[in-house]
Amino acid sequence: MHHAAIPPGITVAEARALQHRLAGLVTLEDLTGDVRWVAGVDVHYPERDRAHAVAVLLSYPDLAVTAVAQADEPVTFPYVPGLLSFREAPAAVAALERLPHRPDLILADGQGYAHPRRFGLACHLGVWLDTPAIGVAKSRLIGQSGGPADAAGAQAPLLDGDEVIGAVVRTRAGVKPLYVSIGHKVDLAAAVRWTLACCRGYRLPEPNRWAHRIASGQGVVNPQSEIN
Repeated sequence: MHHAAIPPGITVAEARALQHRLAGLVTLEDLTGDVRWVAGVDVHYPERDRAHAVAVLLSYPDLAVTAVAQADEPVTFPYVPGLLSFREAPAAVAALERLPHRPDLILADGQGYAHPRRFGLACHLGVWLDTPAIGVAKSRLIGQSGGPADAAGAQAPLLDGDEVIGAVVRTRAGVKPLYVSIGHKVDLAAAVRWTLACCRGYRLPEPNRWAHRIASGQGVVNPQSEIN
């Protein structure tokens, strides 16, 4: 079993301890390599005990949807704030591993470092798959911010006490900002830069927007391949 895999039957206390341990594996670096493939992943629950994950692969820089992969996994862990990855990561990893190309960057629908134990879903996915990852969350889990200006591209630091744990990023003027944080193998400046580089006029970056659309049954525009 991979060191970031989730052991069956793990308890809430064990899950928190595992997050503390795995947080030490997260690395911070500028993402300078050649990024050709960007993936978004979203998890929905069509039934209470089943997680349905959709991973979407987009080519970069044109951000065209190239492939869609889906996976279903049983949900065996309760809903506990701060432990979302123990419900979502198994299905998300299964979907991402079914993509025809290994992504150079994953944009996860959830927190990364902006987390009580500095190990949210984006960190878990990044460490599990040994892939650069960014947390792009629609709501705040922890931290305070003065909020960014209203212009698209504006940002403000997200603080937990004196520590910067993420950035509040306005991806589109006049809409609620996103909460961006490090997942794995990126630093915060790179996380913000890549989140904005993947936006095309909507609140959500294109990988997340398409993953959400498909996971919620709204369809996709002619992907070249779809893997179930």
